[in-house]
Amino acid sequence: MVLGKVKSFIVSYDCFNDSNVPVFSSGDSVSGRVIVEVTGEIRVKSLKIHAKGIAKVRWTESRNAGSNTAYTQNYTEEVEYLNYKDILIGHERDDDNSEEGLTTIHAGRHEYAFSLELPQTPLATSFEGKHGSVRYWVKAELHRPWLLPMKTKKEFTVFEHIDINTPLLLSPQAGTADKTLCCWFCTSGPISLSAKIERKGYTPGESIQIFAEIENCSSRVVVPKAAIYQTQTFYAKGKVKEVKQLVANLRGESLSSGKTETWNGKMLKIPPVSPSILDCSIIRVEYSLMVYVDIPGAINLSLNLPLVIGTIPLHPFGSRTSSVSSQCSVSWLGMGLPERPEAPPSYAEIVTEEQRQCRLDGPAVREELEGPLCAYIHEFRFQPPPLYSEIDPNPDHARRTEEHRLDACPSR
Repeated sequence: MVLGKVKSFIVSYDCFNDSNVPVFSSGDSVSGRVIVEVTGEIRVKSLKIHAKGIAKVRWTESRNAGSNTAYTQNYTEEVEYLNYKDILIGHERDDDNSEEGLTTIHAGRHEYAFSLELPQTPLATSFEGKHGSVRYWVKAELHRPWLLPMKTKKEFTVFEHIDINTPLLLSPQAGTADKTLCCWFCTSGPISLSAKIERKGYTPGESIQIFAEIENCSSRVVVPKAAIYQTQTFYAKGKVKEVKQLVANLRGESLSSGKTETWNGKMLKIPPVSPSILDCSIIRVEYSLMVYVDIPGAINLSLNLPLVIGTIPLHPFGSRTSSVSSQCSVSWLGMGLPERPEAPPSYAEIVTEEQRQCRLDGPAVREELEGPLCAYIHEFRFQPPPLYSEIDPNPDHARRTEEHRLDACPSR
């Protein structure tokens, strides 16, 4: 009997999103199929799957132990988030090569479904960094007698959702800084910087509105700039490794001596980046917005405003809160105060005379309501409120009340 050959052996996921990309989060069900295509009949001992999720950190450092001695120190650490095994065909033992208990797979394409539940506990978001990674995958193994196992593996993506619609992430971020330049015994005027953004949380693809004011009282020509940075921090064996990368930046106009520049919502777009990772014990991914003044021949004047890149975008209620914050930003920069509020509408503009008479002449509802608290509610409906006035109608009474309060105060 001539046995067939395995033509194709792959893992495929069931995708329920529009992008047809396998993306999951904690508590989700991960389902899919192991596809085996053979040219002829084959006998199989078992078909197994092994799902794993691991955060791994690794880097090396060279150290000197003496004048002519050097060695390399390795730093590694792992955190396991998922470990699931299942048998789709056959039995557990694969160490024997007996012909008993074999399963025959006939020529053609065959699909074997699998399903597993991700843990309900928070999972680290999938990530690929310079000195570490967070990866999730399903590996399938096909065991046949007298042959080495066939293996295939396919990764899937996990997002630990971060909802930016929370009070902490909707709160504005602001700061101020100044710097005085010195050259030997000569001191020039200061350079001052004030900056604010509407909130702390954003999602990829959004644009950050930057409100800033830069004043140059020095003798040099300076350039205001802004940049988004990603900071990757890795932890292993008590050591810390940090990598900082530029994500996006913008440049303002050159500012000569004695000039001031104002940014009224200058836009800086966030490119497609990994969400923040804040709950992993060995890998952290954080973001910040740096608004700074590039000073030639001196250390830059800078402000760092923390950012959180989330996965759940701003909903309309959050955008309303954000818009109110942006309106207040003008006052924050000292560029004017809100105008005086208008008087409230008059009673006649809200309730017409016909509505009031109709309500007063209507049938009493006292019998329909029970209890003394509700007995006279209808008698006060549609009654006109006191007339609005910015002048106190009883100034003498207010003055007497104030004098009485002052006489009663023991400190006076």
